[in-house]
Amino acid sequence: MTSALHRAAHWHRPLMVFVSAMALLAVVSAVGIVADPRVLTGVPIWLKPFKFAVSFVLYGATLAWMLSLLPRRSRIAEWAGTVIVAMSVIEMVVIVGQVLRGTTSHYNETTPLNAALWQAMGASIMVLFAAHFVIGIVVLRQPIADRVGGYAVGLGIGLSLLGMLAAIPMVAGRDTGIEGVAGAHSVGVPDGGPGLPLVGWSTTGGDLRIGHFVGLHALQALPILAILLSRFVGTRLDEHTRVRLLVVAGGAYGVLTMLLTWQALRGQPLLRPDALTLAAVAALVVATTTAAGLVVARRRRPELALAA
Repeated sequence: MTSALHRAAHWHRPLMVFVSAMALLAVVSAVGIVADPRVLTGVPIWLKPFKFAVSFVLYGATLAWMLSLLPRRSRIAEWAGTVIVAMSVIEMVVIVGQVLRGTTSHYNETTPLNAALWQAMGASIMVLFAAHFVIGIVVLRQPIADRVGGYAVGLGIGLSLLGMLAAIPMVAGRDTGIEGVAGAHSVGVPDGGPGLPLVGWSTTGGDLRIGHFVGLHALQALPILAILLSRFVGTRLDEHTRVRLLVVAGGAYGVLTMLLTWQALRGQPLLRPDALTLAAVAALVVATTTAAGLVVARRRRPELALAA
């Protein structure tokens, strides 16, 4: 454990410093949730900083680890990582600053100052997206030695970009009918209504944060799957088969992200899907299971022939 932490400390330095700061902020925000009685949009006012801090810990640490896997040092990727840190700091400063002021950070255009802060956040997110995209290009140009891990990193970065794009409907063309509010998480119901514990996803209407969340965390999900495939089935399935299984999983993950966004856009709560949504989920499960079965069957067919 000590040696692993020592290695991690030498990953992309700005990202790891940012991760440490976000870990500290997560603790402070958790205390704020308990100690500060203020409520904003139906939840404790410190819940948003807490969720964003935890998310940035996962995002920053994963990205720093991915950069450490590159076979050659890339100044472009390192600069892109530093840009991501700078843009993330802007976003968190606005979020925490607005909490201290007792108001919302997202979609808030109730005053010129609030509008300027929200626009600054929007601009920083676009720059972060571009920097994340640059890192994805560098990863594609510098194949990682471990093919399974390389595909996991590439797919994870690509699908997390899809997760970022899933947030566009929160602001694009959204007329909430509320003066000074330029966007919303929820569809069909106002923000701040009944929601699932901790995450706060609406239980009465659609919630665009779900597809956004799932897509973003492909950055962790695909590498974890690659590790599981290598550790538990690596001796039974060759590398080529594991890569194919990872591609199948990545494709299914991307479709799931879009399916969840589509469900939300139809004003439908996550846990109350209609028949059409259930049919789409069933089709995805069948297609994914069939594709994975075919991949494994093709790998095993020569062995069965020899056994016979």
